[in-house]
Amino acid sequence: MASCSGCGPGYRSPLDAMKGPREEIVYLPCIYRNTNTLKPDYLATVDVDPKSSTYCQVIHRLPMPNLCDELHHSGWNACSSCFGDASRKRNRLILPSLISSRIYVVDVETNPRAPQIHKIVEPVDLFWKCGLANPHTTHCLGNGQVMISCLGDPSGNGKGGFVLLDGQTFDVVGNWEHPGEAAPFGYDFWYQPQHNVMISTEWGAPKALANGFDPADVAGGHYGSCLHVWNWDTHRKLQTIDLGKDGGIPLEVRFLHDPSATEGYVGCALSGSVFRFYKTLEGDWAAESVISIPSKKVEGWTLPEMPGLITDILISLDDRFLYFSNWLHGDIRQYDITDRRKPRLVGQLFLGGSIVSDGPVKVLQDREKQPDPRIIQGRRVPGGPQMLQLSLDGLRLYVTTSLYSGWDKQFYPDMIKEGSVMMQIDVDSVNGGLSLNENFLVDFGKEPDGPVLAHEVRYPGGDCTSDIWL
Repeated sequence: MASCSGCGPGYRSPLDAMKGPREEIVYLPCIYRNTNTLKPDYLATVDVDPKSSTYCQVIHRLPMPNLCDELHHSGWNACSSCFGDASRKRNRLILPSLISSRIYVVDVETNPRAPQIHKIVEPVDLFWKCGLANPHTTHCLGNGQVMISCLGDPSGNGKGGFVLLDGQTFDVVGNWEHPGEAAPFGYDFWYQPQHNVMISTEWGAPKALANGFDPADVAGGHYGSCLHVWNWDTHRKLQTIDLGKDGGIPLEVRFLHDPSATEGYVGCALSGSVFRFYKTLEGDWAAESVISIPSKKVEGWTLPEMPGLITDILISLDDRFLYFSNWLHGDIRQYDITDRRKPRLVGQLFLGGSIVSDGPVKVLQDREKQPDPRIIQGRRVPGGPQMLQLSLDGLRLYVTTSLYSGWDKQFYPDMIKEGSVMMQIDVDSVNGGLSLNENFLVDFGKEPDGPVLAHEVRYPGGDCTSDIWL
C-alpha cells in the first residue's frame, strides 16, 4: 500500500497511482456453488511476482464458514477517496455474497499473504434493516462509510438499493437511498463527488437469474436496460436513462478516473454495446451508443444469434484506453478513447469462447474467422474471458473466465468440471495492442478440493476498478 507522511490510503491522483509498485499478490474469490464439489467458497491469494519461487501459485486459501454463498465482487473499507484522512487504512477487504446475502469482512493487514475473517454481516441484517438482498458492488466513501449495491429484495424480486456499513464496526447503518426510491433493478455504481452525482446500473431480478438465463425473462421484464442518476449529497434519484433495445442488461459502469470528468462508459451485456454517458449543457445526463458488437448468426447453439455478452469493462488510470470482454464470443478488446465519442479499436485477442473452430457452434455469416481454441502450457482455456484487472502502470491485464456459477453451468458446462483459469495479457500502452503471456497461467482446475470458479481480481494496494478520487 502506498502512503506518505500525513496522508491516508491509496494515491493522491490517478496518475500518481500509475507510478505505484508492481502487484506481487492478488486476491480472488473462488466459488464452489453449482460445481460438483460441496465445499465453501474461499478467498484465494495468488503470487503474481515473477521473481518469486511460488509465481502463478495459490499460496493461501481462506474458506468461508458457509456453503453456497457465491462470493462475487469485492471492495475496500478505504481507498483513494480517503487519501486526505491519515487515520484511515486500507486493511479490510469486503466480500459480499451474491446468493446468500452474507457480507464477509476480511483482515488483509495482519498478514496480507494469509488473510483472515474479521467479521461476518449476516443476511438478516440486510433483510430487516434495509429490505435488501443479493449484495454486489462495494465502494468505500470519503466519509468513512462503506456502500454496497444490491440486486433485490429478500424475496428475490428486483430492487436496486444500497446498504451502508459503518467503516469501523462494519455494522449495517441502513439504506443510502430514501424510502421508496430504490431502482427497479440493481447491479453496479460509481460516484463522482465533484459533480454531485452517482450513476447505477441494472442486471435483473435475482430469482430470474439465480440458476441460469432464460430469454423469456427478458421479454417478461425481469432484466434491466436503464441507468439511474442520483444526487450524491441528497441521495435522491434525479433521472432514469432508458438505453432501449441497444442497452439490454447494462452491467459495469465506469466514470473516467479524472475526478473532474463529466462522462464515462457502461457495457451492456445482452446487446453487445458500450454506451458513453455524459453531463449535458443543460445540466442533466444523457447516453449514446459508441461501440456495438454485432451478434453472430450461428448453428449448433441455443439461439440462432449469439451476442458477444460484454460482461466486464475497465478504463486505464490515464483515461486513455477502454478494455472489455466478450464472454461468449471469446475476445478481449482494447479501444483508444482519446476521442471520447469515437473509441478506436487498437487491440483484440481471442481466449476461448463459444465459437472456437473445433467446437459445436458454426458461425454462418461473419467477417471474422472462427478462432482456434487457446492452449496455455498444455491447458485448454475453458469458458471465455470475463473479469478483467489492469496493472496500475497499464502494462498487464489479468483475465479470469468465470462469470457467475449459474450462467457458467449453462453456457460453459466444461468449466464447471475443469475449473476456471487466470491469464495475463501484455499490453502495448503506447500504440495499443494485446498479446498473451504464455509463461503465466493459474489453473484453478487443480485446487486441493476440486476444480473451482475464480472470479474477480483485487490488488492489496487498490486498482483501477475499486479506487475513486474526489
